Amino acid sequence: MDKNNFSLGGDKKPDIEINKTTEQKFWQRPDFNFFLYLIIMLFSFYMWEAYSTARNTEIPYSEFLQHVENREVQEAVITNDYIAGTLTVIDDKTHQPKRFVTIPLKDTELAKTLEQQGVKYTVRHSSNWLGNFLTNWVLPFGLLFLLWGWMAKRMGSMGQGFLNIGNKVHIHPNNLPKVTFDDVAGVEEAKLELKETVDFLKDPSRIQRLGGHMPKGSLLVGPPGTGKTLLARAVAGEAGVPFFNISGSEFIEMFVGVGAARVREMFEQAREKAPCIIFIDELDAIGRARGAGPAMGGHDEREQTLNQLLTEMDGFDPSVGVVVMAATNRPEILDKALLRAGRFDRQIIVDKPDLQARYQILQLHTRKIVMADDVDLMVVAQRTPGFVGADLANIANEAAIRAVRENHDAVTMKDFEGAIDRVIAGPEKRHRTLNADEKRRVAFHESGHTLVAETVPTAEPVHKVSIIPRGVAALGYTLQLPVKEKFLTTENEYRDQLAILLGGRVAEEIIFGDVSSGAQNDLERASQIARAMVTQLGMSEKLGPLTWGKREALQYLGVEEHEERNYSEATAQLIDQEVKNLVEEGHRRATEILNEKRTILDALAAVLEEKEVISGDEVKQIIAATTHKQTTNP
Repeated sequence: MDKNNFSLGGDKKPDIEINKTTEQKFWQRPDFNFFLYLIIMLFSFYMWEAYSTARNTEIPYSEFLQHVENREVQEAVITNDYIAGTLTVIDDKTHQPKRFVTIPLKDTELAKTLEQQGVKYTVRHSSNWLGNFLTNWVLPFGLLFLLWGWMAKRMGSMGQGFLNIGNKVHIHPNNLPKVTFDDVAGVEEAKLELKETVDFLKDPSRIQRLGGHMPKGSLLVGPPGTGKTLLARAVAGEAGVPFFNISGSEFIEMFVGVGAARVREMFEQAREKAPCIIFIDELDAIGRARGAGPAMGGHDEREQTLNQLLTEMDGFDPSVGVVVMAATNRPEILDKALLRAGRFDRQIIVDKPDLQARYQILQLHTRKIVMADDVDLMVVAQRTPGFVGADLANIANEAAIRAVRENHDAVTMKDFEGAIDRVIAGPEKRHRTLNADEKRRVAFHESGHTLVAETVPTAEPVHKVSIIPRGVAALGYTLQLPVKEKFLTTENEYRDQLAILLGGRVAEEIIFGDVSSGAQNDLERASQIARAMVTQLGMSEKLGPLTWGKREALQYLGVEEHEERNYSEATAQLIDQEVKNLVEEGHRRATEILNEKRTILDALAAVLEEKEVISGDEVKQIIAATTHKQTTNP
């Protein structure tokens, strides 16, 4: 029902790649060998004809008639061109009934005359070898050749080889808009490290004169949407060198050896065009640790591709000016051989942007947007903690779309607010009409969250409260706006969050005497926070400063791993009890606050039920006015 303390990561690509592949004629492709297939098929037909002839011995037609007269024909198959069958006579070599084939004489009167005269005769077809060759061989294979060529040409026009085997390395042409570091915001530390790569590509002798060399590879690590691919393109744009781009998944095909061949061809092309940059996106598609997963043998296609990549990176001379860059959001599963010195020497973290970085990214994505004077991008940045560059670009675009929909002359702050709400909680569901009882319950539920958030000492201030249904199941939400960027959370802040989450359920208990299903998300999040406090953060007096349960996760990537229990059943029961105590403590604190400020709760709910959406300033005004009224009229 509520959506407060949002911290979402993006999962979108920051830019659209435009690639170009040199088109080859299908007969020039290395995977196309028509004549080899033609020879194989001709040989197969020849062997089949020889086998069929060997099985059936041709006999004169007169002899066949004699066998018929002597009742020595066991079975026969009669066609317009020949008669084939089996005799009752046993073959001396095979000790099986003899098989025969003969060509009949269509002139029955002549056949009778020859038979009466005792003439032994054989019937032959007139041989038209040229016509037979054209009909039986040239025409079928010509049609096959044309079909093959048409398919290869169609697939070649899409930048792929026949049967999807061709080279898939994409070279960005020079006529595309040039991407530089000025087009990348919010990742200053990563840009500083990559500027060294640019300097090396521009002037390799600068580092070589001191006896050093540039690291062979740079691995960009970070959550999806943080701009890893954009950074790689910016390096190529700053250095003014060719940019080879390929996704890790494009190496792998159903045919073993294709991926390794693509790796070899990619490095060969790069050496020819050096200095240049090779960029492999989604490296984890081929760089997964060997021996992991269902394929344990070490000879599958993916592992062959990885082995070839390791060999190429270890074998080429770093002085030739070929820089290998790669991006992944799962570095924990990469093979250790990829990360050793001499291959991907550097790991550059491209993390989620902080407040100032988000502000810079918003400035970058709103350069071409006509904005009204009331737009404050710093407030937008404050409202989007945990958002990545792709999310912020989407918010700027959604705000422009909303402004067009509302017939605004410029994008206003209200448009940005609506765009953020849409991304966080989903689109408004104005058609989903709540009945009067449900609307009143939702108003008190959100007012309970709001009042507890405005009361506890460490909570972030409320920015907006809404009871307009959004998304799939959210009937309302309370949104808090962080005052400053935070990277640590104290135990008291966690305890206050538990009280805020349970404030909506407590408000329903106080006003209606029962609870609804609307608190399901609140209870789930409260349980997660309490369990993390006990098992991961050492915030339990009974269990002490220990962690319980083995986990392998990189928190900055948001990777969730399965917990492996490394404690006894007795400890598990104690953990459950401590989690329950924390949640019950939050419930008790929320109950005390709302009972003490029942009048303010009623006033907040009444205004919210009437207006459906109230701002943080209006919340403070209602609380101040109600408190002043209580003070003057005790």
